[in-house]
Amino acid sequence: MNIHNSINHPLKLDARGWGEILKQYRTPKDLRALMEMLITFVPFLGLWIAMYNLIETSLWLVFLLAIPAGAFLVRIFIIQHDCGHGSFFKTEAANRWVGRVLGIATLTPFDLWKRKHAIHHAGSGSLDHRGIGDISTLTVEEYRARKRMGRILYRLYRNPIIMFVIGPAYVFLLEHRLPIGDMKSGWMPWLSTLSTNAGIAVAGSLLIWQLGLFNFLIIQVPVTLVAASLGVWLFFIQHQFEDTVWDRRPAWDRREAALHGSSHYDLPPVLRWLSGNIGIHHVHHLCSQIPYYRLPKILKDYPELKDISRITLWQSIKCSRLALWDTDSYRLMSFKEAKTVPVKTT
Repeated sequence: MNIHNSINHPLKLDARGWGEILKQYRTPKDLRALMEMLITFVPFLGLWIAMYNLIETSLWLVFLLAIPAGAFLVRIFIIQHDCGHGSFFKTEAANRWVGRVLGIATLTPFDLWKRKHAIHHAGSGSLDHRGIGDISTLTVEEYRARKRMGRILYRLYRNPIIMFVIGPAYVFLLEHRLPIGDMKSGWMPWLSTLSTNAGIAVAGSLLIWQLGLFNFLIIQVPVTLVAASLGVWLFFIQHQFEDTVWDRRPAWDRREAALHGSSHYDLPPVLRWLSGNIGIHHVHHLCSQIPYYRLPKILKDYPELKDISRITLWQSIKCSRLALWDTDSYRLMSFKEAKTVPVKTT
């Protein structure tokens, strides 16, 4: 159901009002944060050690364990994500330094990512502010206006193999190693990226020294690739669903775009826990200072938020075909559906 074609859309639950209500949940709890780190890192390290001990027995078992290990690495990234919002610990210093250290494990330069992610939050759902910290999305008109090679490249970019397998590997293994797109933006992008690279080099060298190059790579590479693909999928589905909200100024409103342009990815309990409740993304975008470990309490206290922008695991699979925004019907659609959209005449 879309806000532009139905008077019964939950938009009647004023987004500004919800933003005020949610402020009461913003205060982090340091003891809970430390517990979250403990219950995330202990299983992750346990899986990593188990993979090492299984190398001589079966590489297939090693690769199999890379799946849950990758899921826990995603959870580590969610902790880093909350540090970036200043919402995991009470003090800014704790958030900043824990986020930087975790960036070594996630291969993500914390300070640079934090800035780009803040831009994403500030302009989410705005057709006037696309391309920084989000999935590149064209309108039907923009796609048609491209030359043949431009359309081919966009189709390749939106191909599921590129989007969720090759692309994530490129972003986390290569793109994050240099401040691509920010090389002329001062010293911060360079310091953030190169210091993270140095941390990765030191940690990797120590593990290679202890375990050997082959053993290190046969464990870490699959875990990283799994985590990268899962992370990009989660980021994709948080905003790339059929009834998401995109608009141009002055019609675009940040709060409305947050509540209705971000999904409630209603995952099974185990997957919700592993993904750090990031599926409750409409609430997160409406008030990004809320720690992820407090998001389920909000849905319990205000169950009316559960059905806003809700998509299930099964429904989300079908969203992978969505690629173009139609400004007339106000929805995302596939390339096939876009062929039926009338060409606008000037």
